[in-house]
Amino acid sequence: MADKFTILFQGDSITDCGRATCGGAGYNNNGLGPGYPGMIASRLLCDRPDVDWTFYNRGISGNRIVDLYARWKIDGLNLKPDLISILIGVNDTWHTYGSNNGVEVDRAERIYRELLQWTKQVLPDVKLVLMEPFYFDVNTFPPEGVEDVAKRGAFTKKLAEEFGAVFLPCQSILNEKLKLAEPKYWLWDGVHPTPAGQQVLTDAWLEAAKDLLP
Repeated sequence: MADKFTILFQGDSITDCGRATCGGAGYNNNGLGPGYPGMIASRLLCDRPDVDWTFYNRGISGNRIVDLYARWKIDGLNLKPDLISILIGVNDTWHTYGSNNGVEVDRAERIYRELLQWTKQVLPDVKLVLMEPFYFDVNTFPPEGVEDVAKRGAFTKKLAEEFGAVFLPCQSILNEKLKLAEPKYWLWDGVHPTPAGQQVLTDAWLEAAKDLLP
């Protein structure tokens, strides 16, 4: 009998990537999207047909950590995943400059920690992948926004260590790609990955999470 394994991808528009409109033919759940969650699912489904996979993408464009926390029960805990992958944080910065509705770094860290504590209380055996928020400086933010995103990456790494999660250093991985092509080749507006950027995230995730998978 095949092992059952459920993976939940959570986050903002980078994870969302049009999942609600593009469909997901052939997947256990529609709406995985053409970004890294759908690409990861495709790879695992192809390589491991012996596993009874279930994949959920519950990323929502524009989400900040407070938005993610507000829907965590229905879009996270209630799904009872074996592995949760989270990419969140850039909108906490972006909304500061776009709508004056961002989330301060210290407040964001507290809420993220509470979300993880809650998760471990309800799902003590769940495995976690925390993805570092990232940004290329292409004038989407003012200069201080670059530093702000980096601070969120720093506390994400700290939380990963605190909760025994795998930390995926997306920023440094993407930075290495700048040796090959300009920033907009990978992140078309400094935030949202192009197809090439999504492939970078997919490959990095699969390598980082390999020991968490069946």
